[in-house]
Amino acid sequence: MSTLTRSALTVFCSVVTRRLAPSLGPLLGPSSPALRLPVLHQSPSNILIPLASYATKRKMATKLTDAERQTELKALLDAGWKMVDGRDAINKTFMFKNFMDAWSWMGRVAMSGEKADHHPEWFNVYNKVEVTWSTHDCGGLSARDIKMATLCDDKFNKYK
Repeated sequence: MSTLTRSALTVFCSVVTRRLAPSLGPLLGPSSPALRLPVLHQSPSNILIPLASYATKRKMATKLTDAERQTELKALLDAGWKMVDGRDAINKTFMFKNFMDAWSWMGRVAMSGEKADHHPEWFNVYNKVEVTWSTHDCGGLSARDIKMATLCDDKFNKYK
């Protein structure tokens, strides 16, 4: 492995490890090489992937209450979101001027979803994007879905 590849890999593993597990700092120490971390998989190109067990735990989502459905969910339904038949989920179709606007919007939503650790089910064809939100952890709609659906609408308004 070249020195440049090893340096890049060390930085990558260090950044990933620090991002996934800020609490590992005391265990690893500031001078511990990231390459000594246990790995889940070593790919054919020698990229080391840290174990997922280092990921920090987030609070478990809970389904929306009846009161939340009457207020927060109703506001989204009034804004064009629809309940999905046969499951506790909402969806909406967004139409853009062209493919680049649709793709750009999807990138913005994806970045926000990654930060929130909540990701959509979506389908894109040219200027049309169909988005579905539901929280699999709780088996239905949660506050995370309301937040992300609202974010979708807010980001879409910039493309009108």
